[in-house]
Amino acid sequence: MNWEAVIGLEIHVQLKTRRKMFCGCAVGALDDPNTRTCPVCLAHPGALPTANKQAVEWTIRLGLALGCEIAERAIFHRKNYFYPDNPKGYQISQYDEPLCVGGRVRLPGPDRVAEIGITRAHLEEDAAKTLHVGGAEGRIHGATASLVDFNRGGTPLVEIVTEPDIRSADQARRFLQLLRQTVVELGISDAEMEKGSLRFDVNVSVRPEGSDELRTRTELKNMNSFAFAAKGIRREIERQTAIYESAGQVEQETLHFDPNREDAPPLRSKEEAQDYRYFPEPDLVPIEPLREWSLDELRAELPESPSARLERVLAAGLDLRDAEALNAEPARVTLFETIRDVGVEPRPAAAFVLNEVARHEVDPARVDGAELAKVLLERDQISREAFDAAIAASASEGFTADEYLRERTVADASELDPVIDRILSDNEQQVEAYRGGKEGLLGFFVGQVMRETQGKANPKVVNERLREKLGA
Repeated sequence: MNWEAVIGLEIHVQLKTRRKMFCGCAVGALDDPNTRTCPVCLAHPGALPTANKQAVEWTIRLGLALGCEIAERAIFHRKNYFYPDNPKGYQISQYDEPLCVGGRVRLPGPDRVAEIGITRAHLEEDAAKTLHVGGAEGRIHGATASLVDFNRGGTPLVEIVTEPDIRSADQARRFLQLLRQTVVELGISDAEMEKGSLRFDVNVSVRPEGSDELRTRTELKNMNSFAFAAKGIRREIERQTAIYESAGQVEQETLHFDPNREDAPPLRSKEEAQDYRYFPEPDLVPIEPLREWSLDELRAELPESPSARLERVLAAGLDLRDAEALNAEPARVTLFETIRDVGVEPRPAAAFVLNEVARHEVDPARVDGAELAKVLLERDQISREAFDAAIAASASEGFTADEYLRERTVADASELDPVIDRILSDNEQQVEAYRGGKEGLLGFFVGQVMRETQGKANPKVVNERLREKLGA
């Protein structure tokens, strides 16, 4: 029997507002421990929350970017659980009336475009951070003690929940990368996984291929690496498949994937909504987005989505790897498309942006693509030094190709042949070795010609003339 993976994601994105979600404390999760706190985020008796309006607006912007419907009315709930990093004994979150529902993201792939449903995107406060000490790599397993830093507690946090529409570890990785790029380009989060501002949980189940049933799922908790997420998903697919094939049953539980050991020990049985005893937060009024904001205006301000941009780049005929590399930076795509539109074929244009422009550490956003394309089109007719110099200068104000196009190479065989003949005559031993089968020596001869001509010889013509003379 063939098995099919069914994967859903819960992505947590810290918003980079100046203030916390429900109090006036500055956001500063990485500041000295417990220095960004107040009676509200420490849950002192009588302290009352007030909602951060900018965080609400940014969540709406994200919802629009994900194709969600923005609710006419959204309310905050208390999500009850007891843990050291939760001083109130509950988290202020959203439940059955979230800000954003029912979105859809197009995920271009190597063979087709998959559509990943967005169940909801809701706004909440982040928990504080528990630090496990005395164990390996700060993990709870093997730790001897735990400390709590309340700086992070109360930071605005958006949770994005997908439908179980993902079918492979690689597809999950690419979706997470695309989503991270979306929030970064919206300007609402740095989404730095190593700092904890982007992390995600992965729900995995398997079923017989062709079936539409949803079997028992497990959750891989608090992952902050695309590669580790893919590795954890593959491991969990294999584990569940092995259980079913041995006539066993998968238990619903939360797992903690350790990428170094490639192990996922269980943390606890998986909670359901009723376990959190949700009820409306009595200290916060409902949010009515349509009264506070014009969705048409917010939608008009959105940048082009990375998904649409990637789809367009793939349509130009590039493979997925190059298209994703270009799409990682909008300015790269703009430069690629400008160069292509001037007349350079798509694949060479992409290779030029990803290799030559990147090698010279040139900011693609500042490059005059039309001028630089002129240099690329004449690449075989100018010296390598002029070509490199043009790329290095291409982000300079007032850059034009003319200065570099004047550095034409020598391509006239009547000028090159005397130089080539002299070099072959002076290196008879190498000539015999080449004719004896050591064809790698061709590079030696080309180098000698380039040195003699001070780099002005046309390499293509030099290669052709050398091969002709050495084959004689």
